Amino acid sequence: MKPTIPQRLQSTFLNNPEGRAWLERLPVLLPELANRWEISLGEPFDGDHVSCSWVAPATRTDGSTAIFKIGWPHMEAEHEIAGLRFWNGDGAVRVFETDEPNNAFLMERCLPGTRLREFSLEKQDEVIVTMLKRFWRRPLEPHPFRPLAEQMQFWSGEGRADEALWPDPGLVRAGLVLFEELSRPAPDDVLLTTDLHASNILVAEREPWLMIDPKPFVGDRAYDITQHLFNDLPRLLDTPEQTILALAEPLQLDPMRLRLWLFARAAAMSRHSTEHLILAQRLAP
Repeated sequence: MKPTIPQRLQSTFLNNPEGRAWLERLPVLLPELANRWEISLGEPFDGDHVSCSWVAPATRTDGSTAIFKIGWPHMEAEHEIAGLRFWNGDGAVRVFETDEPNNAFLMERCLPGTRLREFSLEKQDEVIVTMLKRFWRRPLEPHPFRPLAEQMQFWSGEGRADEALWPDPGLVRAGLVLFEELSRPAPDDVLLTTDLHASNILVAEREPWLMIDPKPFVGDRAYDITQHLFNDLPRLLDTPEQTILALAEPLQLDPMRLRLWLFARAAAMSRHSTEHLILAQRLAP
């Protein structure tokens, strides 16, 4: 039976030829992997949280449940499987089976699976701070993980390609310069999740909370809280200084360095929204 392609996935790749080609391969890849790993697949999840991956519940031969995921190959998510192996179930979901060439794996299912975003903002801050402290450690050489500078170079390239959309060229250039400066490798760099936020942390049975969907890079700790903060732009816009201090202190981060990261990201994203432009103006050094 031909697998269902969620509407959100179809929308994501509507104008992306490479993405459409990847979607067209799924009817062959999914049954092949299900047969190899001896699992039966349920209907895929749909919604904003599965915009670049085909994700579905799976049942193993022993009757236990798992989650099957096959992701569209893209730069940021290249080492998701390696990252989950590195954390090895310590605050993150465990991996059971992998097919790295196809960016596919079978992982632990979180039950009941409620997302942290359903809880208060205070609870979100508390959980994310606690988890980041657990995750931050330097991987031993040799390892596959790229430096954060590589991600920043990629984002800078995307930003420069959209130069015609820059609402404030001077502000954007300052942000891109900071991308380069802040992401330079340092001796105390650690493995970052780079995408830890309240939609990527689920209520589970083995532990109260487990992380899914990391995008690991080695770099500056101060970067790793930025996505959580950007997922609540109203708070950042209303009380930027108070918000930065409230997260920097328990994580033992330099508030000014966190502020610079937030400015750089807001400036780079200002071509996409007025809110990011206003935030960059408020945080400008």
